[in-house]
Amino acid sequence: MSGRSHIIQARGVWFAYRPGRNVLGGVDFTARAGRLVCILGPNGSGKTTLLRCLLGLLKPNEGEILLDGRRPSAHTARRLARLIAYVPQFPQSAFSFTVQQLILMGRFAHVGALGMVGEQDLSVAKLAMRMTDTLAFADRALSELSGGEQQRVMIARTLAQQPQLMLLDEPTSHLDIKNQVIIYRMMQRLAHDWELAVVCVSHDVNLAGRFADELVLMRSGKIIAAGPPGEVMREDLLAETYGVEIDLIPGADDTAPIVRVR
Repeated sequence: MSGRSHIIQARGVWFAYRPGRNVLGGVDFTARAGRLVCILGPNGSGKTTLLRCLLGLLKPNEGEILLDGRRPSAHTARRLARLIAYVPQFPQSAFSFTVQQLILMGRFAHVGALGMVGEQDLSVAKLAMRMTDTLAFADRALSELSGGEQQRVMIARTLAQQPQLMLLDEPTSHLDIKNQVIIYRMMQRLAHDWELAVVCVSHDVNLAGRFADELVLMRSGKIIAAGPPGEVMREDLLAETYGVEIDLIPGADDTAPIVRVR
């Protein structure tokens, strides 16, 4: 797979939960294989709504979403499950399962008609657990794990799905600093080493700037700026996005600057 192939595109997407109250206003967005894209912006800027449109949970009022060059409705359910995977902010209705059982659920798009798990499925699940450093938890219940460990398990589950695109909704919002860095490094590795298109909604400008290949700044349902962190992390653009005065502290070597609110 080419590291620059388009996996998902939003073209002129408008969306309103109620008539006359647009949450998205003509959004254009692209995610490519081999790239980590972080969508940033204040509360109510439309980040999660855009993510839900990309997932197909919401249908745009205008514009279109293209997944692997085709509208989602042109793909079968099984094909969609092999293209796109979602990591929620919090695990839901999964605490009674062991880690291995939960990760094997990610194989649903690959098992045969009888739904029987085979050796290939177990092999992929173990690879996903090794990748996320969760193999030691295989026989433990999800409820026994810490928040950071649970989030790594959820990422392993999506890896077992073997998608081309991974969407994550604020995956580090409830984690400590160490686990936040672990998750961001993991997302970066999935993009660069596994050639996935990884899209993350985030509130952490500094971590996103440090690890992402591309940043997307949103405000009031529109994209203010998009591009590499070095181009997007500017005082004027961040001030326009968040409505506060910003100072940028130069980062070490070639890393993105550190954002500090005045």
